[in-house]
Amino acid sequence: MKSKIIHNILVILIILMSAISYSGCKKQAKCGCGKDVLFSLDTNQPFLYSTIQYQGEVGSFMIYNGMSYDTYFFCNPSEWHETYTNMSGVDQVKIGGDVYWDCSYINSQSNSNNYSYYKIYQVQVNLLKPYLYGKK
Repeated sequence: MKSKIIHNILVILIILMSAISYSGCKKQAKCGCGKDVLFSLDTNQPFLYSTIQYQGEVGSFMIYNGMSYDTYFFCNPSEWHETYTNMSGVDQVKIGGDVYWDCSYINSQSNSNNYSYYKIYQVQVNLLKPYLYGKK
């Protein structure tokens, strides 16, 4: 009888501990421009103008992540193409905006067993201007 009571108490404790320790499911960020923001670019960090590229209607730039280069595609490339072109000859620029997962990258990673050291993002650019050394 005593062992049955101890057994029941242990079962109840296990159930209670499981319920208390459950922190819920972590929501996966939705991919694509305008979905869930992963982070925002640091507008105080200058980028090399030469890392920004336009190929037709597609604008992108790369940032070194310590092992490889992550690629950031503009969500709004046509808005910034003229600004980019007018900065020709500038060494460094400041880029700002909200960053999102690129859906094609997410889909390819979920279908692959290989882990890549680079990531592909999309960025809703809201700042693209020349970086003037020491000036704000």
